[in-house]
Amino acid sequence: MPSVEIVRATVEHVPVIFEMIQGLAEYEKLAHMVSATEEGLRKTLFGDRPAAEVLLARADGVWAGFCLFFQNYSTFLGKPGLYLEDLFVKPEFRGQGIGFVLLQELAKSAVARECGRVEWSVLDWNEPSIEFYKKLGAVPMDEWTTYRLTGEALLRLSRVQP
Repeated sequence: MPSVEIVRATVEHVPVIFEMIQGLAEYEKLAHMVSATEEGLRKTLFGDRPAAEVLLARADGVWAGFCLFFQNYSTFLGKPGLYLEDLFVKPEFRGQGIGFVLLQELAKSAVARECGRVEWSVLDWNEPSIEFYKKLGAVPMDEWTTYRLTGEALLRLSRVQP
């Protein structure tokens, strides 16, 4: 296993974050959907109201992976939680424990913040990731279906008069 360092991202890391997002999108066969820009990341991740946090993994001095997460809240638990939006390890670094170290650091943050849970979604075809998550003790929420409002549907709803 390489020497792995986990770094909390700062604005100087925006090009690295952007590179990781592009790599994740390619892996998920969704590169055509990426509209993020470095400038947009600077504003939304490191501006006046940061929307998320990023952990970066460096293996033997090379940027190898990242996770991006944000706080949510569980009314049933009465506690905050963390939502893992993205976890990505570059192909040449997979199988070396980097994803584990990133998730371990995320778990440490959740415990330190007194969060009740950490949640995320995974594409149903991504068997390597699903098996990895199960080995960690994560359980699928099969009875829940994720819904998303985006693009024109989001704009249309925002304009509807009750």
